Formats: sequence, C-alpha cells, structure tokens
Amino acid sequence: MPLAPGIARALIEAGVTVQDDAPLAKRTWWRTGGTADGFATLRTDAELRAASDVCASLGVPLFPLGNASNLLVSDRGVRGLVVRLAGELAHVERTSTGLRLGGGVKLVGLVRRSVKECWTGLEMLAGVPGTVGGAVTMNAGTRLGEISDILERVRLVHAGTSRWVEASELRLAYRSSDIGPEGTVIAEVEVRLTHADPSASAEAIDEHLAYRARTQPVDVPTIGSTFRNPPGDHAGRLIDAAGLKGTRIGAAEVSTKHANFLINTGGATADDLRRLIEHVQEVVNEHHGVRLQREVHYAGDWSHWET
Repeated sequence: MPLAPGIARALIEAGVTVQDDAPLAKRTWWRTGGTADGFATLRTDAELRAASDVCASLGVPLFPLGNASNLLVSDRGVRGLVVRLAGELAHVERTSTGLRLGGGVKLVGLVRRSVKECWTGLEMLAGVPGTVGGAVTMNAGTRLGEISDILERVRLVHAGTSRWVEASELRLAYRSSDIGPEGTVIAEVEVRLTHADPSASAEAIDEHLAYRARTQPVDVPTIGSTFRNPPGDHAGRLIDAAGLKGTRIGAAEVSTKHANFLINTGGATADDLRRLIEHVQEVVNEHHGVRLQREVHYAGDWSHWET
C-alpha cells in the first residue's frame, strides 16, 4: 500500500524523492518479498536527516534496507519508508589510521578496492555480500574474523539527529549489536587498517573466496548462512546430520552443497522460506536437542504468521 498522501507530501517537501508501493523482491538476495509503502534512495546526509526527522515526527517506520543480503522480506511487504544509502552516504575516505566509510558502501567492492590500494585489515569481510551499515548491525564476518575486530566508531542518525558513538557502546557480539531504537540508520563508520603484508592479505582473501566457491551455493538466490552456529558446533553439520539436505517446501530448498544455506530454486515465496526455516529448527531440535537461532532477520509485515 502506498504512503498516506500527507506523509509522502511531507517527505517531498523535505527534499526526499519517494517511490510509492515499490517492489522489493529484486532488491533482496532471496529474490522474494512484497512491496515497500515508500522507497527512497538517500544520497546526502541532509536527505537522510530529513527523512529520519519526518518519519519520527509523523510516527512512520523507517527501515534501512542495506543490500538485503540477510533479510527475509514478507510477501505482504514493509510498512513505512524503506531507504537505501548511496552517493555521499556510500563514500570511502582514507584517514590517518584507517578508513571512514559511508553506511551504504558495498563490502564486495570495498574488499576488491582494498586489494588494489594495498589496504590490509579487511580480510574478514571477503565474500560478505552486504553493506557497511548492515555489517555493523550484524557484526558480520567470516572464519577470518568479524568487523568488530577493526571497528572504531559509528555515526548514527535517528529522529533527524546525528551522533558518533564508540564501537564499545554497540554491544557487538556474534552476529548481533545494539545500535539503538528502530529507525536508527548507520550513516558512517570508522575502521582501522593493519600493517600486514599486502600480498599476504590478498592471498588470504583469494583463498577464502575460493573456499567459499567450493563449499557454498554462490550461484543461486540465497542469503548465506541462515542460522547462527551454536557454541562449539556448526549449524550446517547439525542440519546435515538430521538428514535435511535437499528438503523442500514450495520452491524453497535446503542446499545440497551447504546445509546452512536455504535457496530459492525459482518462484519461492517468503512464506515458503519461513516455513522451511521453522521446519529445520524443529527437526534439528528433535534430533539433537539444539534449537537453532536464526541469523536471517524477518523484515516487514508478518502479522499473518501463526507462531
């Protein structure tokens, strides 16, 4: 459903260009989901603050989409305003000790540039398909480390105001953080670089990307790891041992290449994927006595879902 005329008008008057009832499926890595009531690509800090202020003032939910690489967007869509950061909000700037990065910077391009520029310290982000903002929100990482290893501080925008906070204030843990109330947007971050050998850094990145290509389904619609690894074990091992590889609900399937990856084989709905997620949780719990915790976030209107 489109934004109410008064809300859309207030955003436009504040300098924010809004697309009503905007399809989101092609913007998500699972290639599924409904529409956003309103969608805006924000290219300047002024636009971000204006959108944040209007939404807070009018009680409109504001949802930063990032690269949607860790989201399951409901078939019923997302209420309120969905925003994507671009332009000056996706900048990369060298500092004396590291980098200042816009929240909209895509990690794949950033890691590629780091090799070219001989920047070292970003190896743990190789192959992570999200944005800088999403990476901080999830404390993203790989077997090489997590973004919290290099994160120094973050600039947050909420209700039209902006403030820098130290990384230590974000309660960063395994695939989690506390960036503040709903509607908070990560506008910028500062990370430190290391003084490692650039050739060794490039080699570590290449090795990890090759490992990922060998062991993960990188050529089909998927968000990556669906579940968090439980302490002392791996979600993929538990799912595989429960005999769930290849299990399908609708067009959603547990990958036969890596059991912690759920894939859209073509035409899967968000409901298909959520049913499969919950089925995997139930079966693994029955087999192993372990309740897997989701790494994927549910976004949008799930009011129809029976829990």
